[in-house]
Amino acid sequence: MPFNSIFSWIVKKRIHQIELFKKFPLEVQNELFQHLISFASDTEYGKKYQFHELSSYQDFKEKVPLTFYDDLKPFIDRVIEGEQSVLWPTTTKWFAKSSGTTSSKSKLIPVTRESLEDCHYKGGKDLLSIYYNNYENRKLYNGKHLIVGGSAQVNHLSEDSYFGDLSAIIVKNLPWWAEIKRTPAKEITLMNEWEEKLEKMAQSTIDEDVYIIAGVPSWTMVLIKRVLEITGKKTLKEVWPNLELYMHGGVSFEPYRYEFEKLIGFDDMHYVETYNASEGFFGIQDEINNDGLLLMLDYGIFYEFIPMKDFQGTSTLSENVVSLEDVKVGENYALVISTNGGLWRYIVGDTIVFTELKPYRFKISGRTKSYINTFGEEVVVENAEKAIASASKATSAQVRDYHACPIYMDDHSKGGHLWLIEFITEPSDLKMFQRTLDHSLKDLNSDYEAKRYKDMILQEPTIKVLPVGSFDLWLKSNNKLGGQNKVPRLANNREISEQILQCIIHNEK
Repeated sequence: MPFNSIFSWIVKKRIHQIELFKKFPLEVQNELFQHLISFASDTEYGKKYQFHELSSYQDFKEKVPLTFYDDLKPFIDRVIEGEQSVLWPTTTKWFAKSSGTTSSKSKLIPVTRESLEDCHYKGGKDLLSIYYNNYENRKLYNGKHLIVGGSAQVNHLSEDSYFGDLSAIIVKNLPWWAEIKRTPAKEITLMNEWEEKLEKMAQSTIDEDVYIIAGVPSWTMVLIKRVLEITGKKTLKEVWPNLELYMHGGVSFEPYRYEFEKLIGFDDMHYVETYNASEGFFGIQDEINNDGLLLMLDYGIFYEFIPMKDFQGTSTLSENVVSLEDVKVGENYALVISTNGGLWRYIVGDTIVFTELKPYRFKISGRTKSYINTFGEEVVVENAEKAIASASKATSAQVRDYHACPIYMDDHSKGGHLWLIEFITEPSDLKMFQRTLDHSLKDLNSDYEAKRYKDMILQEPTIKVLPVGSFDLWLKSNNKLGGQNKVPRLANNREISEQILQCIIHNEK
């Protein structure tokens, strides 16, 4: 039997287990919760909050505080320095460097053996299982899998601990059956310098038989364009005729979809979204004609949710937190997790909206701190992504990156929003782009529409087109260029926008 057929048979066995947690979600989560607190009861954190005495979720909710990274950082720092059984009982050697898009400082998230194998790798296998189940007679394992990964380096705070982007940690620890199909070579994938790295990735993969591409859309787009430049081809179909799947996540794909479809050139290309953060693998797009993500309930992650209408942003016991059993369709929630990586009641910083409850499917709606609500307009990232996509489509434009922030009211002018935008392809009509963006936001957000009524509070958005490479300059100035790092889409103040504009001025001198 061909190896691809054996692989297909193995991964599809997982479908039965996925169907089980779809049918019995609350039972699966409760069993997982009991396992987590029991397994970690003898850790320092477990003893501090008396995990061994917690007989129910209600006890857990009442006695264990919500946490942000800064709350867990003193514990994490000790693990980095070599102490064990602090947050999790098994040895922890790896730490995922998270960009912390709402903070100027990077975060180091513990990656335990359990979180790597039972969460991140399990998510990767499940994506393939679901894909093979949705599309019969796939041949993905006949070819190469192009991974646009991050970089990793030794953390010298301890002789036996390491940190890097999550994608790099995954690449460094891949099981043999995945490593033999991955491209490019590991020494290229893990390079720190992104300009040189992308060039070498392009040069080394153009002669491979690539079936899958996985990576963040912005960097993948740059790589695709370079591959086409080198080969002189118009589409990837001419370079990699067997390409059939692009796995993406990290940012919304909608602003990039049109350009990807044009550059890839396949009518039967498949695009699958995942939600895989440094803290855990949370969701997979499991249905062909449904863009909702299935909440993966058996990855060693216990979920809680804070309704954003009640969100105070405090690491206390006072937040209004609900369990999976009590969530509602259409309500915006801050995501709270307790994990097999030693994160306890951790507020991730992302917000989600459930689209279905049987099974639990959701969409990523934004960040708890990445929004604009200076004037009561409550614009979240989901609104911005859809509006950018509409404006791009209407004007044949392609946006590489953007950042929006408020324009404050003063004695001489009303409020507004400033959009700093870097284009791959500039719009045919910038004014039309601006108007379409504005109209789309009105259609998507009634609060924004109300504040825009007759320009009484908000004026039309102001768009400033930035030179190519502007956002990279800002990322580089903050040591965030590459990997999991990305430009914050929205901010409720002008701090980031001023930094970006200053970077441009300094670069032009």
